[in-house]
Amino acid sequence: MKYEEAEAYLLEIPKFTKKNKIEDTRAFVQRLGDPCKEKTVIHIAGTNGKGSVCAYLSSVLQKAGYRTGMFTSPHLVTMRERFRINGELIGKRDFVRYLEKVKSVAADDVHGEGYKPSFFELLFFMALLYFEAEQAEVILLETGLGGRLDATNSVRCKNLCVITEVGLDHMEYLGGTIAEIAGEKAGIIQKNVPVVFADRKAEASRVIRERAESLSCPVFPVSKFDVRNLEFHKNFIAFSFNTRYYGYIRCLLSTCAPYQAENAALALRALDVLSGQLPVSKEALLDGMREARWECRMEEILPGVYVDGAHNRDGVTAFLDAVRPDGCTGRRFLLFSAVQDKQYREMIGLLMRSELFDTVFLTEILNTRGLSGQVLEEAFRGAGAEHTAVFSDAAGALEEALRIRRPEDRIYIAGSLYLAGEIRGYIKRDQYD
Repeated sequence: MKYEEAEAYLLEIPKFTKKNKIEDTRAFVQRLGDPCKEKTVIHIAGTNGKGSVCAYLSSVLQKAGYRTGMFTSPHLVTMRERFRINGELIGKRDFVRYLEKVKSVAADDVHGEGYKPSFFELLFFMALLYFEAEQAEVILLETGLGGRLDATNSVRCKNLCVITEVGLDHMEYLGGTIAEIAGEKAGIIQKNVPVVFADRKAEASRVIRERAESLSCPVFPVSKFDVRNLEFHKNFIAFSFNTRYYGYIRCLLSTCAPYQAENAALALRALDVLSGQLPVSKEALLDGMREARWECRMEEILPGVYVDGAHNRDGVTAFLDAVRPDGCTGRRFLLFSAVQDKQYREMIGLLMRSELFDTVFLTEILNTRGLSGQVLEEAFRGAGAEHTAVFSDAAGALEEALRIRRPEDRIYIAGSLYLAGEIRGYIKRDQYD
């Protein structure tokens, strides 16, 4: 099997399989030999910021000399992004090798009536085998959807649970209120395992605290008050954070996104809590934070062109908080698309009420869930947009925005991770060969 064939095989899975019970997923992990059972495991759930927290943790731990495996989702351009050792994507040959190994174990059933992994479950199992073979010391596991029933929650022994901001997303699966969604996220909490969480919404915090207390877990909340003296600069932000071991430190992040300060603070507190098991020097802490990168989170993909993965209401709010202080002296253009099952009207309302953008470029994305250009334009016009342009593909929309912009103008891209992935793949296509 070639890599392209492996990707095609995986993409076909949703057509003929369904999610399995978490008990069955745990049993299948045992059949694989219970890989990574002796590793340090940090499990991350939440609505927004999970991948960023993983990226900050991975960068610091690498600087401290730990071999770190990171499993995240979704991917932007290639499935290989989901599996990283010390920040490096899995190779194509290894990707195929571990897919075939999981398939082989799954096929070893009497009359084929046994466990049939879903798309996400297959990728998760591949990650466990890959990290075990590569002798990763620390495993960072990001949940795919929710937490309680997520495949990643099948790991037997965790060292720390992190829950990022909880918001209204995937409500058809997780519940219609913040409390219900928080309950699903808090499902990753394991008995006696410490919990670090974003203390932003009272109803979410209450649910997380109650779940942790019922399982005798120490809790370490991180709120906006823990991020002190936040400063904005052209290519970085800086803030102070009170660590338990080093006291106050001044932390620099290579991003212009204010929301990354809280995600970095969650990572800092997580490292604080695990300092007995994973000691990290102050130098590694500061260097790792400064050098961390996470694609399509206010990423300047071309000079004056920023891609952000905002794809729900809270994400767009954070995106706008990053745009406002940008110092732009010209026009701001927005390239936008969204999928049908997101709160796209609420997102569009927030974008238009901000009055930050001169022209909106709308495009359809290469996904069956994507909204049509006509629906998007009607929604923007209904929200008060005066200057819109519709394109059949993201590359065409970006090229037109680049053609008409002046040196003082800025282009922002947001609304969907699928859109962010298409733009990144178009600009940096040679990177994924």
